[in-house]
Amino acid sequence: MRPIFIMVKCELGHAYDTAEHAVDEIEEVSEIYSISGQFDLMVKCYLPEDVDVGRFVNSRIHALPHIKDTMTLITFNAFAGKS
Repeated sequence: MRPIFIMVKCELGHAYDTAEHAVDEIEEVSEIYSISGQFDLMVKCYLPEDVDVGRFVNSRIHALPHIKDTMTLITFNAFAGKS
């Protein structure tokens, strides 16, 4: 599984609705954070290696209600600090 992050811009007043739909409807969604700045939500998904990221974003994320724009970040390595 590989993690991707999708920054989501929502229609005004609909970020929480969009987040709830994503959590309820998309199995690959791991976490969603409300954020400030150019985008409203940061969605973390885990995709199997054979899944096409572009198709996933276009068919699943863009299908959510009240989406205005997205920016997808594809990850390479994960680094962890000492606990």
